[in-house]
Amino acid sequence: MAAQQPTSWQGELLHKEMMAKHTSWRVGGPADNYYKPVDLDDLCLFLSELPLDEPLIWLGLGSNLLVRDGGLRGTVISTSGLLNTISLQNETELYVEAGVSCAKVARFAARQNLTGVEFLAGIPGTMGGALAMNAGAFGGETWDRVKDVTTLSHAGERFSHHKSEYQIAYRSVKGPTNEWFVATTLSLENGDVNAGQVRIKQLLAKRAETQPTKQASCGSVFRNPQGDHAARLIEAAGLKGTCIGGACVSEKHANFIINTGDAKAAEIEALIKKVADTVKQQHGVSLQREVHIIGEAE
Repeated sequence: MAAQQPTSWQGELLHKEMMAKHTSWRVGGPADNYYKPVDLDDLCLFLSELPLDEPLIWLGLGSNLLVRDGGLRGTVISTSGLLNTISLQNETELYVEAGVSCAKVARFAARQNLTGVEFLAGIPGTMGGALAMNAGAFGGETWDRVKDVTTLSHAGERFSHHKSEYQIAYRSVKGPTNEWFVATTLSLENGDVNAGQVRIKQLLAKRAETQPTKQASCGSVFRNPQGDHAARLIEAAGLKGTCIGGACVSEKHANFIINTGDAKAAEIEALIKKVADTVKQQHGVSLQREVHIIGEAE
């Protein structure tokens, strides 16, 4: 990496940082470089000094992500708790940076008497990740509420794009290449603060009742096939409770794989494959992963 000493950027640059510390599965080997920016301007400066061929990995809360045991080559950009501005733009629009947790967006909107993003309370990630994959929960999807987005290029150039410039589908977002989401404007509606907060509490209670929220997981492993649910297919295949090493299919929700305490990324990846292969054999359905698998094997 070109920049060894801070010249213009002021964030924290770590080397050989273990990704197990930063992923919700609590697994993952070392990243070559791990950068924690001070703010959006600082991140632009940092990126402008990187070689254009330096691999970049953007990280929020580390949910929906499996980092292999051999770790990551290149530079990880950490946004969680760092790109954390959220503000009211006007009566019905919110400006939200990529590092703000989805749950915080839901709560902030409710306090402003705005409705439309209560479902975000059920997504265990940040807005950056939610934008990248059109994350959804309880019948709502992120891009239903997006007005426009701010992105950064590899060189640290800032761009603004309208929602119409992207192709949006279930857990899929396609648009300008080699750009990463760093902020968005959400278009909401006026509502009732009490009703909004009650709805959020109901959704969180449902999540706690149906998902293993107190165990290390990544959220849903597989996308729901059209007209069906991945969890139903996995449970019907008799896979609940199936383990490989420290990785197990949750007894509470079959579309969750949990780290029981000492799992390796390789064991989780092997269990993901076993689940997909078994469902294909028994039901003839090819499950598509929702979780992203990156990095090198040990």
